[in-house]
Order: sequence, then structure tokens, then C-alpha cells
Amino acid sequence: MQIERPNLALIAGVDEVGRGPLVGDVVTAAVILDPTKPIAGLADSKKLTDKKRQALAIEIKEKALCWSIGRCSPTEIDELNILQATMLAMTRAVEGLSTAPEFVFVDGNRLPALAMPAQAVVKGDSLVAEISAASIIAKVARDDEMIALDKRHPEYGFAGHKGYPTKAHFAALEQYGAIEEHRKSFKPVQRVLAMQEK
Repeated sequence: MQIERPNLALIAGVDEVGRGPLVGDVVTAAVILDPTKPIAGLADSKKLTDKKRQALAIEIKEKALCWSIGRCSPTEIDELNILQATMLAMTRAVEGLSTAPEFVFVDGNRLPALAMPAQAVVKGDSLVAEISAASIIAKVARDDEMIALDKRHPEYGFAGHKGYPTKAHFAALEQYGAIEEHRKSFKPVQRVLAMQEK
């Protein structure tokens, strides 16, 4: 599928990581690439090895015209719902760019509230270089946060499952209960909290 690119200099790509996990922030990134500094190997972050993602994240941050991370906390996710929190985090990522883009490509089928023209692109992380770059930066940032959380709460295994609803995560939730960083509005967490209250 060919994406029609507007003939503009400052095009940002935006993507999110962490809608599905039961714990931690939903993390978004916005990136404006520098056409004079190409980056080889940009792809959907989920299709890259951890090592490749880490290396590309460093290269993107060095070569991009600008980049920014946006986020919403578990408390905001619980207050807004995960979709609205993701949209807000995307808006924050774009607003955090040191240079305002003229146009924004957003991964997915919905657009956050933005001050400039934008287009949602389904599977954009495989089709638009700027979105690929954003997906890599967001994924590395969130994975790093899960590794840090794992150091504080090793019994949950966050470094392995990154907060996603795996068997190991469910087992830890049932054994140890929820921590502050868990998303209390997510059903598996609600179930555990209800059991704890009994």
C-alpha cells in the first residue's frame, strides 16, 4: 500500500506502545526525521529484535530533527479509559516536539486532537518511516520502564512479560496482589482487587 505524502518538510510520525498491558504508563512517541540523515532498517518495532531496537533508538535520537515522548499514567488510564488516554498521550508527544510539524502521520485508525493536519494510517509502523521510528522509541522507552519496575518488584516478572496479561503475570497478581502501577480499571486487576477485599 502506497501512502501519499504531502509535499512538506516537517512531517511527524506518532505511535503508541502499551495499550494492552495491565501495568504502567501507555507510552507514545513523535518523531520528525531528517531527510539528509537516512536511517537504515526502520520497521515496525514489534518485528525487530530487542538488540536491534535498542541500537536504532539511539540512532533515531541522534539523527532525527526532533523527537518526543508522551505518556499517560495508570491513574489517567483508569480515569479516561485506555483509548482516550492513548489519544491524550499522542497529543502530548506531538506537543512536546521542539519543532512543530506541518503534518502528522498517526499509526492506527483514529486521530488524537492535534493543531495541524494529520492522517491515521492502519499498520503505519510498517508503511511510514516516521511512524516506524516513533514505534521504536516508544517501545524501547516502555520496555526500559518495565525493566526498572521489575527491579523494584521482581516477584512479578515485569522484565519478561513487560506487563502484558500472561499466565505468569496472572499468577503473580493472584499471589501478591496489585501494586500502585497496576491499571485498576482493567478486568484482571479488578478481579484480584475484589478478591483482596473479601
